[in-house]
Amino acid sequence: MDIRALRYFSETVRLNSFSRAADALHVTQSTVSKMVRQLEDEMDAPLLIRSGRSLQLTDTGRVVYEQAQQILANVERLNTEVHNTRNLRQGHLEIGIPPMVNILCTPVLKAFRERHSDIAITLVEDTGPRIEQRVASGTLEIGMTVLPIAPELELNALPVAHYPIWAVAQTGHFQKQRSTLPCKSLKDMPLLLLNNEFGLTRTLRSMFRESGIEPDIAAQSGQWDWLVGMALAGMGVALLPEPFIHRIATDQLQSVRLIEPEVQWQVAYVTRGAYLSHAARAWLALSEELFAGGKSV
Repeated sequence: MDIRALRYFSETVRLNSFSRAADALHVTQSTVSKMVRQLEDEMDAPLLIRSGRSLQLTDTGRVVYEQAQQILANVERLNTEVHNTRNLRQGHLEIGIPPMVNILCTPVLKAFRERHSDIAITLVEDTGPRIEQRVASGTLEIGMTVLPIAPELELNALPVAHYPIWAVAQTGHFQKQRSTLPCKSLKDMPLLLLNNEFGLTRTLRSMFRESGIEPDIAAQSGQWDWLVGMALAGMGVALLPEPFIHRIATDQLQSVRLIEPEVQWQVAYVTRGAYLSHAARAWLALSEELFAGGKSV
């Protein structure tokens, strides 16, 4: 059924005139008459009784007119919602974010809420690997993780920032003026690492293998601040990304940047397939803008 025919018929009934309907629709009177006749042919029944300058609805015409009002209202509502979605005036966005990455997202979340306050946001906190799996299964549209991602998931990776890794220990553990530390020096130190499901630990274990280092792991935890606490207690050397080093406010700890090789904590978004919602694309664009400062060491 042609929506235009319903609209032309509805306007003709509302204005009780073919000519006035034509003026309101900015078309010719013959066009309106033709569309109404087309609708009558489709219904296989007359819809209007033409009596001089007056128009009356037939029984069938009354049913078609009443239903046309609902159909046209629904079409208008559909057009409005599509327009609002395209212009980010409505919608919902669910984003997976690992606990280690969430502190980086606060500026993005704040700016997104200011620019697109009509978009509802749900933040799903989980480990990087589990977020990757949820995106791959389609239960999350986008998620953040730490590279490398599991290749078998066949996800699209969109890197947004990378930061060097630092070694943190009690003040005095490293030489006083030292600012960097070759990775090979770690082989003689008790290390404090995040749990194995964290992307940072995957990256460090890969570096250990490639550098021929057999790490002495004193403890592992899912909380970066506990690693700092253990380092403060003299239990070993915590290995953490640069953004967390800036949050350590004590002169009882000393931090040095790992070099040779310089290990990177690489943060990326993962997506599945080519299509992304308007809200997701807006979030990614804003992330690229605000994470720009974290793309260089």
